[in-house]
Amino acid sequence: MAYRVLGRAGPPQPRRARRLLFAFTLSLSCTYLCYSLLRCCDDLGQSRLLGAPRCLRGASAGGQKLLQKSRPCDLPGPTPSEPSAPSAPAAAAPALRLSGSNHSGSPKLGTKRLPQALIVGVKKGGTRAVLEFIRVHPDVRALGTEPHFFDRNYGRGLDWYRSLMPRTLESQITLEKTPSYFVTQEAPRRIFNMSRDTKLIVVVRNPVTRAISDYTQTLSKKPDIPTFEGLSFRNRTLGLVDVSWNAIRIGMYALHLESWLRFFPLAQIHFVSGERLVTDPAGEMGRVQDFLGIKRLVTDKHFFFNKTKGFPCLKKTESSLLPRCLGKSKGRTHVQIDPEVIDQLREFYRPYNIKFYETVGQDFRWE
Repeated sequence: MAYRVLGRAGPPQPRRARRLLFAFTLSLSCTYLCYSLLRCCDDLGQSRLLGAPRCLRGASAGGQKLLQKSRPCDLPGPTPSEPSAPSAPAAAAPALRLSGSNHSGSPKLGTKRLPQALIVGVKKGGTRAVLEFIRVHPDVRALGTEPHFFDRNYGRGLDWYRSLMPRTLESQITLEKTPSYFVTQEAPRRIFNMSRDTKLIVVVRNPVTRAISDYTQTLSKKPDIPTFEGLSFRNRTLGLVDVSWNAIRIGMYALHLESWLRFFPLAQIHFVSGERLVTDPAGEMGRVQDFLGIKRLVTDKHFFFNKTKGFPCLKKTESSLLPRCLGKSKGRTHVQIDPEVIDQLREFYRPYNIKFYETVGQDFRWE
C-alpha cells in the first residue's frame, strides 16, 4: 500500500514523534523556570521597597528546589546572644525606626521596662523643655504624657506603670516626667521601693517667677479666681504669706528636698536651672547627659532661640521637617504683679533659697 505525505512516500517515522514530544516538554520546563524566576525577583523587589535585608522570604511549594540555596531573612536587631553595645547609640536609632515600620509582622524590638530616671519637678520650672530636649538623644526613650503613678495612680501597681512605658533596648534609658512628684510626701519612698538606683532630675526656677507663671496658667483656665496678691497673703500688711496656697508652697524647695534626702543621696539627684535652660540650653542639657551617664550628643547645634516665644526650640532633624518648639501653653505673657508684692515674696523665699543653695552646693542667684 502506498502513502503520500507532503510529497514523501512511506509511513511517519517514530523518531520524529519523539522529537516533537521532547520539544513540547522543553517548552513547558522553560515556562515553569521563567515563572519561578519572576516570583523570586518579585520577592526581592518587595524587600528593597520595605527596607528589609536583601534576602529571600521563602519558597513556594512549587519553587523550593530553585530557592532552597537562598539564605532566609533574619529578623532585624540584635539576637539574644548578641546584645547591642552600650557604646554604640548610633546603631540603636535605626533599629527603633525599623521596628516602627514593621511590615512583615515580626515582633517589635525592645522591652517595656520601669524607668531608670525620673523628672520629678518642679511644675512651671521647665520640665517639659528638658523632656523634649533629652528625647533627641538616641539612648533615651521617654513617655510623652505624665503618668502620675507615684502620686495619684500608685494603687494600680507596677505592672500597670510598666505597661505605659516605651519599648527600649538594653543600651537605652527609660524616662518619664511628672513634676508633682517633688511635692508629694509619699513619692520618695515609693520610688525608692521601685528602685533605689533611680536617677532623679529636678528643674528649679526663681520661686517668685515660678509662682506667677503657675498663677498665669491657672488664670487662663479659671478667669474668675481671686487676684495673685489675694491668694499669696493671709495678711499683706503684716507680710504673712499663705503657704497653704500650692503656687507658693511649691517654691519652698529646701523644705521638699528634705523628704527626698531621706531616701536618696544627693549624688543621685540632678538640679537643672530653669533660667540657664533658656540662656544656655546646650550647657544645661550637657550636664543632664553627664548625669545620666550617656554621651553628649545633644549640643548647641540642636537649638535656636525663638524670639517670639522667648525660649529655645529644637532645630529640624532628619525625622522632622520643621523645627520643634513647645506648645502654645508655654511662653505665656505673665500677668502684671505689683512690684511691692514681688519684693515681699522675695524676702519670704530668701531663707529657703539660701538653705537650698547650701544643701545642693549650687548658687542659682535668685536674689
